[in-house]
Amino acid sequence: MREAVVVTSSRTALAKSFRGSFNATRPDDLAAHCIKDVLRKTPKLDPAEIEDVILGCGQPHGPQGHNVARVAAMLAGLPPSVAGTTVNRFCSSGLQAIARAAHQIMHEGVDAAIGGGVESISMAVRDASPNPQLQSTMPGIYMVMGDTAEVVAKRYKVSRQVQDEYSLLSQQRTARAQQEGFLTKEIAPIKVTKLVLDKKTGEVIGKEEVVADKDECNRPDTTLKGLLAQAPFRFDQRSRFRHSG
Repeated sequence: MREAVVVTSSRTALAKSFRGSFNATRPDDLAAHCIKDVLRKTPKLDPAEIEDVILGCGQPHGPQGHNVARVAAMLAGLPPSVAGTTVNRFCSSGLQAIARAAHQIMHEGVDAAIGGGVESISMAVRDASPNPQLQSTMPGIYMVMGDTAEVVAKRYKVSRQVQDEYSLLSQQRTARAQQEGFLTKEIAPIKVTKLVLDKKTGEVIGKEEVVADKDECNRPDTTLKGLLAQAPFRFDQRSRFRHSG
């Protein structure tokens, strides 16, 4: 059996949902940008040698529909001979795509493949139509991550204190990684147009050009006292069916 190895990788920065840098940028364009960056990092690889582009997507419709993997591959300038496959396993879709790319190389005779994930919470169309029968008999299939986290915490007795302590450690590690440039090489900077929203009404009040070159979501000034003071968040019934995974 042949071995599969990761030659290089690339990703965009993480942006805040709805108010972040990518709130007006299509997810297929972001995926194409990363594919181009991967090709830039492997100049000796002929793009025609890539036999499949496999991308995971939790909500594969709207701007990230129409087999978004194939769309992104073509946007990135890969030859029409390169196939594209979109995989859906909700939150583990990207991981599943990478596993399938490795399988193609190890078992199916493919020499080079691209595996990854694409998702835009800001632009994805929400699926608000659960099957009524399954909704009543197996509601868990429509759970969002916040709900599943509550289940895990109760089942394994993970206290609020322990969760907040781990959250603080995560924020501190991310801040240090940014300060020391640990994440710089894996991020493909991109210049985009961002919609500026009114914080109170959510209405668009302007546009601005920004360069997304670092993750926006971490809060370096986080303290354990501040985390413990936060009131627990509860998902309402409508949010459960606005988005899955």
